[in-house]
Amino acid sequence: MDRIEAMQTFVTVADLQGFAPAARKLRLSPPAVTRLIAALEERLGTRLLQRTTRKVALTDAGARYLERARRILADIEEAELAAESERTRPAGRVVISAPVGFGRLHVSPVMSAYLKRYPEVSGELRLEDRLVNLVEDGVDLAVRIGQLPDSSLVARQVGEMRRIVVASPDYLKRHGEPETPEALLSHQTIRFGAATGWHFVRDGRDIEVTPTPRFISNSADAVLQYAEEGGGLTRVLAYQAADGLKRGRLKIVLAKFEQPALPIHIVYPTSRLLSAKVRAFIDLVVDTTKWRFGE
Repeated sequence: MDRIEAMQTFVTVADLQGFAPAARKLRLSPPAVTRLIAALEERLGTRLLQRTTRKVALTDAGARYLERARRILADIEEAELAAESERTRPAGRVVISAPVGFGRLHVSPVMSAYLKRYPEVSGELRLEDRLVNLVEDGVDLAVRIGQLPDSSLVARQVGEMRRIVVASPDYLKRHGEPETPEALLSHQTIRFGAATGWHFVRDGRDIEVTPTPRFISNSADAVLQYAEEGGGLTRVLAYQAADGLKRGRLKIVLAKFEQPALPIHIVYPTSRLLSAKVRAFIDLVVDTTKWRFGE
């Protein structure tokens, strides 16, 4: 027995004081209405309606149940209307995940603009470099840089990111520019992160070079500061070096050997019944950002 359907049927019978008019309103057969009421009474263990040949009347238990049933059905209708409105206009709480550095520089400004535009939304921006499980961690959408593993997530590409080798003009003036990836082995290098190999492409083939770094850090800021001071060549994501490149403190080398740019995606659990708050954030990214780094 569908408890909500049985409750709705009972309220309709009580309001119209009859099984036949209730059946017509609900577009059910009279026997179907009778079965629903009988099943409800059996479940509750009490009689709700007194049936006569002329009319249907409430028992004392039925009158008390009717009051509570009306309240429950009103709450259900209100909840459904609220959920439906969230699909038509941005409202409620939205949780967004992004990598720490990229999120701080590029996702956070979008989040600020988003909250100003949609005052009925409250937001949480989680900056972390681990790969979060959106469903288990309660995340509505995530910004991810790189190739995506196979999953049930829906992905929308919103940009791309080059991986670049940079050095200061002063360093390159003193030591010369490397002409090939192998030439890095004779240069001073700075390693960002744990990966020891630097990957390139030549004539369609992957090349891996493993320089011996003079300086290693898990901080892009520390690596780039040392590079700007003439400490050597480093390999980073283009957005991380964007300020140094713009100000002329860094220069890109070995550009023709770079691997294909990494895609930037927004991912979310499903496209079915996508809420307005998630759709509005994606649209704002597409309409207002240029996440194509290194062009």
